[in-house]
Amino acid sequence: MLTTTLLLNALLLGIGATVFMDLVAWVRLRYFSIPSLDYRLVGRWLLTMPHGQVQHANIMQSPSQPLEAPIGWITHYAIGVILALVLLGFTGPGWLEKPTIMMPLLIGLLSVGLPLFLMQPAFGFGIAAAKTPAPRVARIRSLIAHLSFGLGLYLTGICLTLLLF
Repeated sequence: MLTTTLLLNALLLGIGATVFMDLVAWVRLRYFSIPSLDYRLVGRWLLTMPHGQVQHANIMQSPSQPLEAPIGWITHYAIGVILALVLLGFTGPGWLEKPTIMMPLLIGLLSVGLPLFLMQPAFGFGIAAAKTPAPRVARIRSLIAHLSFGLGLYLTGICLTLLLF
Protein backbone atom coordinates (compact mmCIF):
# COMPACT_ATOMS: atom_id res chain seq x y z
CA MET A 1 0.00 0.00 0.00
CA LEU A 2 1.29 3.44 -0.92
CA THR A 3 1.41 5.84 1.99
CA THR A 4 1.74 9.59 1.91
CA THR A 5 5.16 9.32 3.56
CA LEU A 6 6.37 6.79 0.99
CA LEU A 7 5.16 8.96 -1.89
CA LEU A 8 6.73 12.09 -0.40
CA ASN A 9 10.03 10.27 0.14
CA ALA A 10 9.95 8.94 -3.43
CA LEU A 11 9.15 12.43 -4.73
CA LEU A 12 12.09 14.01 -2.86
CA LEU A 13 14.44 11.15 -3.67
CA GLY A 14 13.49 11.02 -7.36
CA ILE A 15 13.72 14.78 -7.86
CA GLY A 16 17.05 14.95 -6.05
CA ALA A 17 18.52 12.05 -8.03
CA THR A 18 17.29 13.51 -11.33
CA VAL A 19 18.75 16.91 -10.46
CA PHE A 20 22.08 15.17 -9.75
CA MET A 21 21.84 13.34 -13.09
CA ASP A 22 21.20 16.67 -14.82
CA LEU A 23 24.15 18.30 -13.03
CA VAL A 24 26.41 15.50 -14.21
CA ALA A 25 25.05 16.02 -17.75
CA TRP A 26 25.73 19.76 -17.47
CA VAL A 27 29.33 19.13 -16.32
CA ARG A 28 29.85 16.67 -19.18
CA LEU A 29 28.53 19.22 -21.67
CA ARG A 30 30.32 22.25 -20.22
CA TYR A 31 33.74 20.73 -19.65
CA PHE A 32 33.89 17.84 -22.12
CA SER A 33 31.46 18.96 -24.87
CA ILE A 34 29.45 15.75 -24.43
CA PRO A 35 25.77 16.39 -25.12
CA SER A 36 22.99 14.50 -23.38
CA LEU A 37 19.50 13.62 -24.54
CA ASP A 38 17.41 16.56 -25.68
CA TYR A 39 14.27 16.07 -23.59
CA ARG A 40 12.22 17.87 -26.23
CA LEU A 41 12.42 14.58 -28.13
CA VAL A 42 10.78 12.74 -25.23
CA GLY A 43 7.96 15.29 -25.28
CA ARG A 44 7.66 15.00 -29.06
CA TRP A 45 7.47 11.22 -28.79
CA LEU A 46 4.76 11.35 -26.13
CA LEU A 47 2.75 14.01 -27.96
CA THR A 48 2.68 12.03 -31.21
CA MET A 49 1.47 8.83 -29.51
CA PRO A 50 -2.22 9.87 -29.33
CA HIS A 51 -2.07 10.30 -33.12
CA GLY A 52 -0.91 6.71 -33.52
CA GLN A 53 2.77 7.39 -34.00
CA VAL A 54 4.65 5.35 -31.41
CA GLN A 55 7.72 4.77 -33.54
CA HIS A 56 9.55 7.27 -35.73
CA ALA A 57 11.89 6.77 -38.67
CA ASN A 58 14.01 9.50 -37.07
CA ILE A 59 12.35 11.58 -34.37
CA MET A 60 14.74 14.48 -34.99
CA GLN A 61 13.18 14.86 -38.44
CA SER A 62 9.62 14.64 -37.13
CA PRO A 63 7.80 17.95 -36.77
CA SER A 64 8.17 19.64 -33.41
CA GLN A 65 5.10 19.65 -31.18
CA PRO A 66 3.66 22.43 -29.02
CA LEU A 67 4.91 22.16 -25.42
CA GLU A 68 7.29 19.29 -26.25
CA ALA A 69 10.10 20.75 -24.11
CA PRO A 70 8.18 21.14 -20.84
CA ILE A 71 6.42 17.80 -21.35
CA GLY A 72 9.76 16.11 -22.00
CA TRP A 73 11.33 17.61 -18.88
CA ILE A 74 8.31 16.84 -16.68
CA THR A 75 8.39 13.24 -17.95
CA HIS A 76 12.14 13.03 -17.23
CA TYR A 77 11.52 14.02 -13.60
CA ALA A 78 8.40 11.84 -13.28
CA ILE A 79 10.43 8.81 -14.38
CA GLY A 80 13.01 9.70 -11.73
CA VAL A 81 10.28 9.72 -9.07
CA ILE A 82 8.90 6.38 -10.31
CA LEU A 83 12.38 4.82 -10.18
CA ALA A 84 12.83 6.18 -6.64
CA LEU A 85 9.54 4.55 -5.74
CA VAL A 86 10.87 1.28 -7.19
CA LEU A 87 13.98 1.65 -5.02
CA LEU A 88 11.92 2.20 -1.88
CA GLY A 89 9.59 -0.63 -2.90
CA PHE A 90 12.49 -3.07 -3.07
CA THR A 91 14.40 -1.85 -0.04
CA GLY A 92 11.53 -0.75 2.15
CA PRO A 93 11.17 2.71 3.65
CA GLY A 94 13.90 1.83 6.18
CA TRP A 95 16.50 2.36 3.46
CA LEU A 96 16.25 6.09 4.07
CA GLU A 97 17.31 5.60 7.69
CA LYS A 98 20.62 4.12 6.56
CA PRO A 99 21.15 4.42 2.79
CA THR A 100 23.46 1.96 1.08
CA ILE A 101 24.86 2.40 -2.41
CA MET A 102 24.38 -1.01 -4.03
CA MET A 103 20.61 -0.95 -4.67
CA PRO A 104 20.56 2.63 -6.07
CA LEU A 105 23.39 1.75 -8.47
CA LEU A 106 21.52 -1.40 -9.48
CA ILE A 107 18.37 0.66 -10.13
CA GLY A 108 20.47 3.07 -12.21
CA LEU A 109 22.06 0.20 -14.14
CA LEU A 110 18.74 -1.52 -14.81
CA SER A 111 17.08 1.77 -15.80
CA VAL A 112 19.48 2.07 -18.75
CA GLY A 113 17.23 -0.51 -20.38
CA LEU A 114 14.59 2.20 -20.85
CA PRO A 115 16.57 4.21 -23.40
CA LEU A 116 18.37 1.23 -24.97
CA PHE A 117 15.35 -0.99 -25.55
CA LEU A 118 12.35 1.36 -25.53
CA MET A 119 13.16 4.96 -26.36
CA GLN A 120 16.02 4.62 -28.86
CA PRO A 121 14.13 2.10 -31.02
CA ALA A 122 10.97 4.25 -30.81
CA PHE A 123 12.97 7.34 -31.80
CA GLY A 124 14.24 5.50 -34.90
CA PHE A 125 17.75 5.03 -33.52
CA GLY A 126 17.51 1.22 -33.34
CA ILE A 127 17.89 -1.13 -30.40
CA ALA A 128 20.71 0.16 -28.20
CA ALA A 129 21.31 2.98 -30.71
CA ALA A 130 22.36 0.47 -33.40
CA LYS A 131 21.27 2.82 -36.22
CA THR A 132 23.25 5.83 -34.97
CA PRO A 133 26.64 6.84 -36.38
CA ALA A 134 28.39 5.81 -33.13
CA PRO A 135 26.30 3.19 -31.29
CA ARG A 136 29.02 2.35 -28.77
CA VAL A 137 29.35 6.01 -27.77
CA ALA A 138 25.57 6.35 -27.39
CA ARG A 139 25.45 3.23 -25.21
CA ILE A 140 28.27 4.44 -22.97
CA ARG A 141 26.62 7.86 -22.63
CA SER A 142 23.32 6.23 -21.63
CA LEU A 143 25.12 4.03 -19.11
CA ILE A 144 26.95 6.98 -17.56
CA ALA A 145 23.74 9.02 -17.37
CA HIS A 146 21.81 6.25 -15.66
CA LEU A 147 24.60 5.30 -13.28
CA SER A 148 24.80 8.98 -12.31
CA PHE A 149 21.07 8.76 -11.55
CA GLY A 150 21.77 5.76 -9.32
CA LEU A 151 24.54 7.66 -7.56
CA GLY A 152 22.12 10.57 -7.24
CA LEU A 153 19.60 8.28 -5.51
CA TYR A 154 22.26 7.33 -2.98
CA LEU A 155 23.51 10.89 -2.38
CA THR A 156 19.98 12.25 -2.12
CA GLY A 157 19.16 9.44 0.29
CA ILE A 158 22.08 10.51 2.49
CA CYS A 159 20.90 14.13 2.40
CA LEU A 160 17.34 13.15 3.27
CA THR A 161 18.62 10.94 6.11
CA LEU A 162 20.48 13.89 7.57
CA LEU A 163 17.35 16.03 7.34
CA LEU A 164 14.76 13.49 8.46
CA PHE A 165 16.47 11.33 11.08
